Amino acid sequence: MAEDQPRTTYRRVLLKISGEALMGDQGYGLNPPTVERIAREVKSVHDLGVEICMVIGGGNIFRGLAGSAQGMERTTADYMGMLATVMNALAMQSALEGLGVYTRVISAIPMDQVCEPYIRRRAVRHLEKGRVCIFAAGTGNPYFTTDTAATLRANEMACEAIFKGTKVDGVYDRDPIEFPEAQRFDSVTYDEVLARHLNVMDASAIALARDNRKPIIVFSLDEPGGFKGILAGQGTYTIVRD
Repeated sequence: MAEDQPRTTYRRVLLKISGEALMGDQGYGLNPPTVERIAREVKSVHDLGVEICMVIGGGNIFRGLAGSAQGMERTTADYMGMLATVMNALAMQSALEGLGVYTRVISAIPMDQVCEPYIRRRAVRHLEKGRVCIFAAGTGNPYFTTDTAATLRANEMACEAIFKGTKVDGVYDRDPIEFPEAQRFDSVTYDEVLARHLNVMDASAIALARDNRKPIIVFSLDEPGGFKGILAGQGTYTIVRD
C-alpha cells in the first residue's frame, strides 16, 4: 500500500449496487460515462489493497417482479432479470479492465462463452490474486432478489462487510427525497430494519446478514470518493448491525 493512501480496516468487502445506478440520467439501459465513474470508485478502493466482490442488479434492463405484475409467468420473468444482471456485469467488467483492474464475471447460470460458472473456491482464489469478482445472475434461482444474492455471496466469500451504494447517504425513517424532514440513522439494528420496514434490503437479505453478523453499510454512490472515504473511516453513512 502506498504511503499516501489512507488505511482501511477492511480486507475484503462486497459492493452491492442497483442496475438503476448504471442508467445515469437516462430512463433505461446503460450510460457508459456513469458505468466508468462507478468503475473509478471501485478502482480507488482496489488500489488500497482491498479485495472486492460486486453484485449489480438488473432493474435498468428488466425487473422480474415488474414483468410478473404485468402478467408474465414469474419464473420466466425472474430468469430474464438474471440475464439482465449478466449484461450489467459485463459492462462493469469492460469499464474496470479499461482502467487496468483485472476482473472476473462469475454467473450462477452457466454461460461459459461469456463468463465463468460460480465455483466458490475458484472465486476465492481470484480475490486472493487481486481480481475484482462480479457475481451475476443472482442466486441462479427465481424468487430471490439480487439483495439476497449479495448477502449470500458476501457470506460465502467471507467478506467483512456489505457496502450498499444508493442515491442517498444512509438509511432514513422515510424517503428523504419525498420528505425533506426525514431523519437519518447513523446506526440501526437488523431487527429495527425488519420491524420498521426500512428500505435497506429485502427481508430475506437482512435476515441472512443478521444470522451471520454481516454488517451492511449504506452510503451514497453519487458522492465522489464516497466508497473510498468510508473505508478510510470518513464520510456519511448508516451501518446496520446487531
